[in-house]
Parts: sequence; C-alpha cells; structure tokens
Amino acid sequence: MSPHPLTTRLVQSLPATVPFVGPEAQERTRGRVFRARIGANESSFGPSPRVIAAMNAAAPEQWKYCDPDNHDLKAAVAEHHRVPFENVIVGEGIDGLLNLAVRMYVEPGDAVVTSLGAYPTFNFHVVGFGGRLVTVPYENDRESLDGLLAAVRRENAKLVYLSNPDNPMGTWWESDEVVRFAAALPETTMLILDEAYGETGPASALPPLDPERPNILRMRTFSKAYGLAGIRCGYAVGERQVISDFEKIRNHYGTSRMAQIAGVAALADQAYLGEVQKKVAAGRDKISATARANGLVPIPSATNFVTIDCRADGAFALKVLQALIARDVFIRKPMAPVLDRCIRVSVGLDHELDIFAEELPGALAVARGN
Repeated sequence: MSPHPLTTRLVQSLPATVPFVGPEAQERTRGRVFRARIGANESSFGPSPRVIAAMNAAAPEQWKYCDPDNHDLKAAVAEHHRVPFENVIVGEGIDGLLNLAVRMYVEPGDAVVTSLGAYPTFNFHVVGFGGRLVTVPYENDRESLDGLLAAVRRENAKLVYLSNPDNPMGTWWESDEVVRFAAALPETTMLILDEAYGETGPASALPPLDPERPNILRMRTFSKAYGLAGIRCGYAVGERQVISDFEKIRNHYGTSRMAQIAGVAALADQAYLGEVQKKVAAGRDKISATARANGLVPIPSATNFVTIDCRADGAFALKVLQALIARDVFIRKPMAPVLDRCIRVSVGLDHELDIFAEELPGALAVARGN
C-alpha cells in the first residue's frame, strides 16, 4: 500500500465512530423499514403548514447562496426572545454550535465537565479537539448540579455542559436551581446550557435570559418542537463578545438559505407550536400508560420522549430494545451505568404509539425468555 498523508496525532488516536447509528443505517442493514420511527426524538408532527408554504415558495431560489450573516433569522430570534441582535448566533443545529464552542474554549488537555450518559455528541466534539472529559454520575435520574459544580472546581474546567430538560432521561431542574448553579460557577468556566427541549417542558424550567452574562451560552434548536430536524438549524444567546468570537471561526455559509427561511417562518407561527406542545403532552401520557400497563415505570418527562425504567438491569433493557427493533419499532436507550436499565421512546403519531403498545408485551416476553 502506498503511503498516505499523515493526519495529526490527535486524529490518529481517535476511533472512527459516530455518536449515533441512525434509523436509516439500521434499515439498510435489516433490509426493511421501521413501522414506528420513535427513537430519534424527532417531531413526527412536522413543521407548521406556514413553514412548509414558505419553504415551497423559496425552493426555486435555492440556486442562491444563503445570507452569510443569517440576518433575518438572527433578527427573528432576537425579537422572539427580546434580546439584542448582537447577542444571537445562528448555526447548523445545536451540534454545530457545540463544535464551535468547544473549539473556542478548549485547548488539548483542558478539563471539560459533563454528566455520565448525557448527550454524546458534546463528548464527541470535546474528544475531537483534545479536551479531557470529566464525567459526573446522574443522581436520582437527573444531572447532579452539585456534582457538576464540585467537578468544575476540582478540575478548573474550561466548559461545563448541562441540558435542561435533559436527554436521555427527560428530567429537568426548575429555573431557580439552574440560576443557583450558574451563579456558583467560577467566572472562568463557560456554562453551555442546552435547552433543545425548552419548548416541550414547563416554562418554570427556563431561567430568564441574561444575555450580558459572559460565562453562559443558552442553546436552542428548530429540530424538536418546531419539527425541522432535517434542516439542521439552531441558535445560541450569549454575551456580545462571546457571540463576536463565534464570528471568527463559524462556517459563514453553513446555515442554508432554506434553513434560514424555515426558521423565521417557524418562530412566526407560535400558535402551531402551541398545538404541537399539546400533542407532545398527550403522547407522553400515552407512552406512560403503555409502560404502566406492562409493569414498567415511566420517568416524568419534560421532553418529546419518555424514558421507561424496565425494572431490571442494562442487559435486560437491551434485550427489550432489540426485540422491539426486530418487530420494526425503532427506539433507543441510555447506555451509561444505572441509566441503562431504561429504554427511551419518542412521541410519535398515534398509529406509531399504537404499534409500540401492541409490540411491547411480546418484546418483554422475549427479553424475559418466555
């Protein structure tokens, strides 16, 4: 074999992996599609009809590059949250913004604190830039605020990651607890507050926005309640200098023209968002009822999914997941110790949740060896 150009030592040290195996990859391997796609926390309800109309109208002009300033979408976000335009950054979903935030603050070897079992894409970016991950176990199925704070102080961490409401457990902290946690952090530690599920949880979980606090980045997405996961669009609100630093390294043509148009239209249709929020709440109730009917324990959720305690160990929960996938029901599960006793089921359309209800008893029987 002929020699190849050498990658960096950091890249050579990393495994060739991705944080998730998508349902499409599983369908290719299986040779058939899922009957119920209720594992990726997407919104099966889709975007607002007004958003679809705006996207259809914009389709003929996709030959144009996007606005590299993301002006209209930034302005819409600023107006929606009543913050100055200069305090908003737009990016390719929260995942893209997490990548930039890690790149901005983490040198090789720097400590970064997160929860053991929390959103793995954040970890992927930390490791990809040479950061040193420090993980804190969940406490009573919630991210441990006191544990995270202690780790930040002990490790002199550059970043600390908190999702509220949380993925993968669906739990949340009330805003006063989040404010207490943020106030106790060292001024030199940046808090990344991932609020991807902010629109599906109680308003009491979202602290008031203080855009001039220099060590907090609040991140939101159009992928969940707004039903636009496929366009990869999100935003962050932060202090002006922090946002200005993003401008030094972001992909200025990364948020497509279609994504910008869809985001503006989505924010303008808050009535549709309200309808989706009601459907999500009803779906959570339906999933929880199915869990209870089968002797399982649903964990109270503020997200568009329900995490279900299978009342056994991780090996048993994995068997349940595998048996459901064999029945063409796509779900996921937490993999970290203690959390791995659970499966995670996204809110889907009624017929998808009916399929889950029909197939769960058989999947449990297989997992139990019956």
